[in-house]
Amino acid sequence: MLWIAFALLWTSATAYAQGCSDAGFCSIDALRPNQQKEEVLRDQFRIGTFYGNADHAIAVYGMSIAYDDAWSSSWRSEIKLTSLAQSSEAIQTFGLSDVLINIHFQASQRMGLSAGIKWPLSDASNELDGLPLPMDHQSSLGTHDLIFGFSYVSWGIQWAAALQQPLTQNNNQFLSSFYPSENELSAFPSTNAFNRSGDVLLRGSYPIQMANWTLTPSILPIYHLRNDRYRDEYGKEHQIDGSKGLTLNGNLFIDYAWSSKQGLQLAMGFPFIARKARPDGLTRTALLTLEYRIQL
Repeated sequence: MLWIAFALLWTSATAYAQGCSDAGFCSIDALRPNQQKEEVLRDQFRIGTFYGNADHAIAVYGMSIAYDDAWSSSWRSEIKLTSLAQSSEAIQTFGLSDVLINIHFQASQRMGLSAGIKWPLSDASNELDGLPLPMDHQSSLGTHDLIFGFSYVSWGIQWAAALQQPLTQNNNQFLSSFYPSENELSAFPSTNAFNRSGDVLLRGSYPIQMANWTLTPSILPIYHLRNDRYRDEYGKEHQIDGSKGLTLNGNLFIDYAWSSKQGLQLAMGFPFIARKARPDGLTRTALLTLEYRIQL
């Protein structure tokens, strides 16, 4: 069933996509608010879609599909396939994004540990009329990343902390100088030979249970550890000033479970604070996500 669903997503990638306003680790299920953390773990299938607004008046929309395999009462794994489409007035791009694989250990009712990888399905080398496109029009960061996470519940607040560190870099070759000044792409940051730093996050969430409904406000600071770098047309490396720093996001999750095994989650998110420079194209001014879950 899982592989059939993955195949369906693959064939529909031209119409749907998936993305996240960070490097990927905020969407890992073990690091998200979850009203079922203290229940018996079961296998679970999830499918979701989203719509959002990005920098430079770009609309992003998408889809994800995931399977959670409960090995025991303490161990489970997650595999997730994502894709991403971006649309501006002049440019429309789409493609498969990444495969996220995560293993989670629930050490106690309060504490969990996670480790995973992000495997790109694109090397961020999309072109338009033979010229490289900026990261804002790439379906993936194109990096192989390690992800480590920690979760803890205290006084009803669900805390999560995580590190995502690139092990490789992508093949993007975009330079704004490739385009004349009247072209909108000349205003995008250059990312030729892009060297992207890692990120850390801290999420605090407070679920409020109301019969079959759960309302969860959440705060999500993400810190980009160093300034990113690129190479100019002469091969000289430059730092991208302002790309290091904090993005502070607010989230609201609304869960509705109409049975013990099935439910929907509607999530809304927007940044209160954003980094001055965002060459990776990840910032979303607003994001709306809908996900269906069924326990197997």
